Amino acid sequence: MTVVHEVHGIVITDHEFSLPLDHAKPDGEKIGVFAREIAASDGRDRPFLVFLQGGPGSEAPRPTTPKAMEWLERALKDYRVLMLDQRGTGRSTPVGMLEEMTPQEQYEYLVHFRADAIVRDAEAIRQELGVEKWSVLGQSFGGFTLLAYLSQAPDGLREALFTGGLPPIGNRIEDAYRATYPRVIERSHRYYARYPGDRDRVDRIYAAIDADAGLRLPVGDRLTIPRVQQLGIMLGASDGAEQLHYILELDPASPGFLHAVQDATSWGRNPLYALVHEACWADGGSTRWAAERLFPADYRNDPTLFTGEHVYPWMFDEIAALVPLRQAADELADHAWPRLYDEQQLARNDVPAAAVIFADDMYVDRALSEETAAAVRGLHPWVTTEFEHNALRSSGDQLLDELIRVVRARA
Repeated sequence: MTVVHEVHGIVITDHEFSLPLDHAKPDGEKIGVFAREIAASDGRDRPFLVFLQGGPGSEAPRPTTPKAMEWLERALKDYRVLMLDQRGTGRSTPVGMLEEMTPQEQYEYLVHFRADAIVRDAEAIRQELGVEKWSVLGQSFGGFTLLAYLSQAPDGLREALFTGGLPPIGNRIEDAYRATYPRVIERSHRYYARYPGDRDRVDRIYAAIDADAGLRLPVGDRLTIPRVQQLGIMLGASDGAEQLHYILELDPASPGFLHAVQDATSWGRNPLYALVHEACWADGGSTRWAAERLFPADYRNDPTLFTGEHVYPWMFDEIAALVPLRQAADELADHAWPRLYDEQQLARNDVPAAAVIFADDMYVDRALSEETAAAVRGLHPWVTTEFEHNALRSSGDQLLDELIRVVRARA
């Protein structure tokens, strides 16, 4: 089904596709995948730029006006943009708590929600729309998916643009966490240097947690110290320290504080993030709860330190939205994942490609990203200290303009 409407000078076309849950079984169970096409009023015939959102487990952003997202305004000068609600998110068939399934059925369903399946979805959509080749912009996890695209279906690509999303090649999740855990800890120290009074605030929150009555979030979950530590996921963004401070300055028993913590750490809206986050790093092999296995002793010595975008087994015991998925999550942690990336194909890549690598990225390690950039023939890396991981949102026009200039110069 296709629906077209025009608003604020942009033409929006909604596309709905019925695609196989398992592309190896094209006649088997189907899921819906949604994509929103956005074009300038005079640009409906421009080439496609597909946007792959970060995550995993998050739908594409919703445009209101072109100026609401600077990168979109820049993109529409050269492209019409196709924003894909990656399978399991947004208006695509959503992944919720899957309570109608047994744990084994949940596990068998969820193995089909990684980057390789998203690439197959994109290729099916490209063919259904009759597009010979298109450009792809991958942000964070979207970049992981784009690297899989370059490996598995490069003939469908005209250009490849990465922002903060060049993953290590091979099953190197432990290397990734050994590199990023110290960076999260350093961000915690940097945060307290900026807001020294907030360490006492965190101690007061912990005292309230330890009190007889404890603290409960609006959904009924008991607030715990590890859950407060998870607020550190904000610290990798340019405005993350301020966002965190505005939460911690609230009274720990206030509705404002409890709702803010719940919104930041419930994963109820997008449980797929918690379920496949570690799997998105697994270029072959099992993850075996890597973040838990590599948990640094620093946190036990100083519980006021924050964690990052890590996923832990305790979340599936303590967060109500994840409890029904605990057994499936354990099965996914033990699952032997197939390879995502093809080193030989990447070494002979002929798709014009450019990647911005953030030198101090809290989520995707710079050194590992540079290794990957060197392994992709013709990929031009731009290493910068000017931006944080959220630069596509905060400075997207500048970022995208430079990436487009680079790939065209190398085409």
